Amino acid sequence: MAPRLQLEKAAWRWVETVRPEDIGQEHIELAYRVNLPACKRGTCRRNCKGNPNCLVGIGEQAWLGEIDENAFHNIDDPNSERRDMNTFVGLTNLGATCYVNTFLQVWFHNLELRRSLYLCHSSRAQEHNDDSDYEPESISEHLQYLFALLQNSNRRYIDPSGLVKALGLDTGQQQDAQEFSKLFLSLLEDTLSKQKDPSLQGVIQQQFCGQFSYVTMCNQCSRASALPSRFYELELNIQGHKNLTECVTEFLKEEKLDGDNRYFCESCQSKQNATRRIKLHSLPSTLNLQLMRFVFDRQTGHKKKLNTFISFPELLDMGPFVDGKEDQKCTYELSAVLIHRGVSAYSGHYIAHVKDARTSDWYKFNDEEIEKMEGKKLQLGIEEDITETLKSQTRKPKCSKGYHCSRNAYMLVYKIVEEQNTDTSEPTADVVEVPAFLQRLVDRDNHKFEEWCIEMSEMRKQSVDKGKAKHEEVKELYELLPAQDGQPYEFVPLDWLKKWLDDSTATKEINNSLFLCSHGKLHPDKVGEAKRVSLAAGQLLYDRYSGGPRLDASSLCNECVGQRCRVLRLKNQLNEDFREVSNLVKRTQSDEGYWVGKSSLRSWRQLALEQLEEDEQETKHNGQTNGQGPHSTSSSEYGPDLPEGNPDEMKTFNEDILCSHAGLSILDADRRLVSSEVWSKLRAYFPKAPEFTQEQEPCSQCLRLEQEEKDNEAVSKMMAMEQKNQLPNLFQEKNRPTLTKWPQDTDVLYIVSLFFVDEWRKFIRRPTKSSPVSNVGNSVLLCPHGGFMFTYDSLVNGDAQHIALLWPSEWEVISKLFIVDQPISIHRSCLSTPTDTTTQYSTQPELCWECREGFLFQQQRDLREYAQATIYIRKIIDDKRLLKEGASEQNASGSEVEEERDEPPKVDGERDPDFSQSEDMAKRLKLDDGPTGFVPGPAPTISSIKTGGIRRSTRHRKLRGEKALIVSANQTLKELKIQIMHAFSVAPFDQNLSINGQCLTDDSATLGSLGVIPECIICLKADEPIADYSAMDDVYQVGMPEEGFKGTGLLGH
Repeated sequence: MAPRLQLEKAAWRWVETVRPEDIGQEHIELAYRVNLPACKRGTCRRNCKGNPNCLVGIGEQAWLGEIDENAFHNIDDPNSERRDMNTFVGLTNLGATCYVNTFLQVWFHNLELRRSLYLCHSSRAQEHNDDSDYEPESISEHLQYLFALLQNSNRRYIDPSGLVKALGLDTGQQQDAQEFSKLFLSLLEDTLSKQKDPSLQGVIQQQFCGQFSYVTMCNQCSRASALPSRFYELELNIQGHKNLTECVTEFLKEEKLDGDNRYFCESCQSKQNATRRIKLHSLPSTLNLQLMRFVFDRQTGHKKKLNTFISFPELLDMGPFVDGKEDQKCTYELSAVLIHRGVSAYSGHYIAHVKDARTSDWYKFNDEEIEKMEGKKLQLGIEEDITETLKSQTRKPKCSKGYHCSRNAYMLVYKIVEEQNTDTSEPTADVVEVPAFLQRLVDRDNHKFEEWCIEMSEMRKQSVDKGKAKHEEVKELYELLPAQDGQPYEFVPLDWLKKWLDDSTATKEINNSLFLCSHGKLHPDKVGEAKRVSLAAGQLLYDRYSGGPRLDASSLCNECVGQRCRVLRLKNQLNEDFREVSNLVKRTQSDEGYWVGKSSLRSWRQLALEQLEEDEQETKHNGQTNGQGPHSTSSSEYGPDLPEGNPDEMKTFNEDILCSHAGLSILDADRRLVSSEVWSKLRAYFPKAPEFTQEQEPCSQCLRLEQEEKDNEAVSKMMAMEQKNQLPNLFQEKNRPTLTKWPQDTDVLYIVSLFFVDEWRKFIRRPTKSSPVSNVGNSVLLCPHGGFMFTYDSLVNGDAQHIALLWPSEWEVISKLFIVDQPISIHRSCLSTPTDTTTQYSTQPELCWECREGFLFQQQRDLREYAQATIYIRKIIDDKRLLKEGASEQNASGSEVEEERDEPPKVDGERDPDFSQSEDMAKRLKLDDGPTGFVPGPAPTISSIKTGGIRRSTRHRKLRGEKALIVSANQTLKELKIQIMHAFSVAPFDQNLSINGQCLTDDSATLGSLGVIPECIICLKADEPIADYSAMDDVYQVGMPEEGFKGTGLLGH
């Protein structure tokens, strides 16, 4: 038993020997546990809720020991946002702009490019003086300002949103990083070419531009023609290669032109076999090598990433690859490696490893985070562990000294190795000064940052000062909290004390209202949720935080303690009476007895407890004692016919045998006789319970109503039998007329609503459970103008599922038995000519063409404007299997029809035993419950009507390999393919869909426009799957086609 329950039991143990009228002050104090010893610190791991004197484990530990100032606030140190000495500044990722951040960091570390960009003339900047504000507007101005912040900002990282907005980039969509690099350098080249300073106009060409030519040599005449061209980066194919040298060699290798690809030679004046190769003539200062990791997959129609390991050197000798110009410097050193982390070409993360041109230290730039590599060495190890979850992994090859190996590097930046300048008198080229107009902007931003740091520091200081004051207050008050024996005391809520010790901010006022009993004093059940404190401590708490009502020694409730004493004593007596009654009811009844309800007898002990607690108004706090406390006894003591009942089912004893007229219930099975001795014991607990002696007669009114009900059932049975005998074929669906094979012996057939026939059949089957049908209700088949809604052709083609056809003799019987609101009939007339005989059909009333057209229009509209409808996708492998499954569907459908024919009707339960069913009756169709009225509507699935009268079920039968999907008419075929991909694991580009033999190919078309209607079946034939679906989900997360940088500032928009 838990300590809290032990304390509670001990607090009331005295009630076994003390009567309510003998209760004294010492008993009241025992009930409120006033004299329990207080717990000492270190003896309790957590607070003793059953002991009001335990003040340990309520949150005081945090205030009595050494205090950490950081516990008084949740404000991070603003200096953590400050740039460290001799480190670089990071860039905030605005969502999916990490690819932009990597290139900005690489270009920032190109000192010549940064210096040239600072020297760009800005007419707007020159117009502003020191006192006026200058804000960058153009792309080049934003780039100048961003580089200035990266150089001299005091922040640990800066926000590049100004430049990103000027470029018009979508911050939520990741773009092609290599394409961004090309377009941005082209934009810079165009901007710098418009500068007046000639030294700035060709900076991009000097830094990044090299020259090569396409040389074609005719095999016939050996004439060579060269087409010169410039390049800003070399795009190297990495597929099938292991190192950078192999990639460059393939880029420059000779290509044969033959066959249909022959070259037209100017000398030969005809197409000749030839060879073509690329010759490098000059290389730039900064050599950008694009490793073509993202390639177009012709099989899938989308990009994919090549996770191939490529080895590259720290020092790259391009001399063997340059044609001529022996004096040209061709030795390069690695200055940057751009990494793409992830397996998909459509997602992942970009980071950059850049070498500091001044110190030769390597840094990893990961958006806001910047990490300096140890030992001035490039380290790529952790970046190559990202894709190790792939199923097909190749082991990382060993790299020689001076080489690096990567499966995620997509761009390598090499810088020309310059000769060391030994002349220290000249200013070093590594120093790049920020122009004054940009430095003013940087200083202004630094000033804002410092103000923010001061503000945050002040907020931290205020929180710390407030916490220290609270600390002193808690230490002072906690020492006063314990109440000494014999001294005045008060009760304070435990939850309030915990919040007071836990909350370092404002504390709410003390609220004791939840602890009050009905007499306005402290309830005994709530003493475990309060703590007894000294009067001095209580006075200080109420003075500082106010609240109430205050509960002191005078708040111990004598009335509640007396009531609880009576309840507990009665509970003990109740258990004895419970056992005695259980034994008495098992004995055979001999003398005069009393009627009691069986349910009441099962639940009488719980009802007695509830009655006691209701009388004492203790239900709110004593709910746990309603037969669920430690005194609960197993219901097996009653014997097998007296299981323990549910108290929620019974409110008053014997109410289960009390009828609505306050008399004895006529249901003999709900009551039993008990002896006078048993009733006297029960009567003591339920003095207001209804009393029925053994001679008490059941309620006469209930007996009369029961007899009337039996008479009505007999009349209904007779009516059903009479109607069934008069219309046997209609009931058993035998010998039914059909429109497809019109009967020869009549020219008129009558029409009624199928709903009327279904409801009539329900009544015939279960006349005592269903209401008799009195009205034919043909008006549901008519339009508001009184015209018929269906034509002969429409009834033949499917609308017959709404109606039932009657023979003229059956209609004559129905006209006598039921109220007919509107007769409806269909007539056949034969017109004979000398050459031919034609048959015409007409209805009475006649067809209303206006309403018929409106009905058809609405029917077609509903088929095209549905939402949350079900369609079925059937996966097939070949035509043979499709035919096989189609046959199986027919077989399955046929067998199900047989089941429906052989199965007895179960619309309203089993068949009525009052009727003797014939063998033919077992072959009736199982009818579905119809709506309360018929409203013409669309019928996606048409019921076929056979000659024999068997109506096929309209429910769709799913086959193996078929799945149901929920779709809407306005969703596109592409969105449906994505649903099919998740249901069948077939990629959209491998799906061949068709409906009714028509292929569905337009991915942008809606399902409604393609003729996809509810309950239809779409056939899926899958192509052979490709090997790699790693990027499949990424491709189809994007709802719109990939547009790249269309509409951005990179393309001049």
